[in-house]
Amino acid sequence: MSNYPDDCYYTKDHEWIRVTGDTGRVGITHYAQESLGDVVYVDLPKVGESYQSGDPFGSVESVKAVSELFIPVSGEIVEINGQLADAPELVNSSPYDEGWMVTVKFSNTGELDSLLSSTEYEDFIKEGKL
Repeated sequence: MSNYPDDCYYTKDHEWIRVTGDTGRVGITHYAQESLGDVVYVDLPKVGESYQSGDPFGSVESVKAVSELFIPVSGEIVEINGQLADAPELVNSSPYDEGWMVTVKFSNTGELDSLLSSTEYEDFIKEGKL
């Protein structure tokens, strides 16, 4: 299995979004969690907060560093992954499933067109454009 599922869109900031109807579940990529090392804390926004595409919406703290998270699309946070408060390591062990971070309700689905496919994202990280 690929480390970059085909059913997700990707950002050059190493977030992914998996679309379901008018919402998308967001997390960080395999590459990002691997680069960070062991995640020890995840700071997430509150449900109901709104963001513009590219805005910082939280952070991930690892044994190596603290990294900001950037929302891939504009919209309102409708759900957060409460499991991460007690089990931040899910970001490392299951970045696309149990380690997701927030669900956002889109305000503009057209923004998805500017995101990368799994193939484009893999090419991006292979080229070392970090």
